Amino acid sequence: MNTHPNNIASKIKSKAFELGFDACGVAPSAEVDQEIKTRFNKWISKGMHGKMQYMENYLEKRMNPALLVPGAKSVICLAMNYHQKNFQPENAYYKVSQYAAGKDYHSIIKRKLYLLLEFINTIAPESNARVFTDSAPVLERYWAQKSGLGNTGKNACFIIPRKGSYFFLSEIIIDLELDYDIPFEKDPCGKCTRCIDACPTSAIISPGVIDAKSCISYLTIELKDEIPDIFENITGNNIFGCDICQNVCPHNIKFAVESKEPGFKPLQSISNWSKNDWEVMDKSTYRKNFIKTGSPLARASFLKLKGNIEFVKDSYYNQNDNPNNSRKQ
Repeated sequence: MNTHPNNIASKIKSKAFELGFDACGVAPSAEVDQEIKTRFNKWISKGMHGKMQYMENYLEKRMNPALLVPGAKSVICLAMNYHQKNFQPENAYYKVSQYAAGKDYHSIIKRKLYLLLEFINTIAPESNARVFTDSAPVLERYWAQKSGLGNTGKNACFIIPRKGSYFFLSEIIIDLELDYDIPFEKDPCGKCTRCIDACPTSAIISPGVIDAKSCISYLTIELKDEIPDIFENITGNNIFGCDICQNVCPHNIKFAVESKEPGFKPLQSISNWSKNDWEVMDKSTYRKNFIKTGSPLARASFLKLKGNIEFVKDSYYNQNDNPNNSRKQ
């Protein structure tokens, strides 16, 4: 068997595409660049992570893959498209971020990662590795850039050239030397500021820097408390997440294609629920439609989701006493 690093990397990439991943690159494992460490620590020290206390944990591991996988030599980075066109009616009264339209990506992607790891073990049986998908202290966008997949845009979303940003990132950190891809150094945004201009809460305070405390995704998902009154009338009709900065991005407008992953197809409750369906939702309906189906909306408790709905109903649709009567009732 040919175990040359280049041959193994090529086989891994072929298998990744076979499993449904849309991009795959490999970076050498090393401590994170000092500039990135400084920038991350500054972001934390300014409290821009809000109440996401987990961002403060395991800082050393976050900056060094070898502390997650002893002897780590490579970081295999993967991306999977989740884009869903028209997953909700254009006139939907309450909006959900498209990444949450189908089933939870953690379970779907991890299953594929373990299949890929099983394949790697057949060609490199002595290797040791771990899989990650937004579930451990890993700087995903950093490693994706180092592996040549693309670069982070001004809205802090990771942009893959000629593909866009509607992608989930994941990694396999392994103690196996592989052939490495060239880091992607090009700025994907240039002079474009559409995402900054479009953000209704001004959460993008500078290119690539987000004040989470003002981000609609944070306010409707990560923040367990009620949405502060200062955001009345400016968060739109978003009740779980937000796609505004991605929807206006030229990369997505020009290049985004619909995901082929069946698990990301929109659930009936996301695509068909009316205004009344959301507003009369009780705990039993919540469990049936979001917990038992494996929906990302289960990340928000029943009370949090109901609170988000009430916030939108009481603020966004009460402004100017005009709730847009053309909307689905």
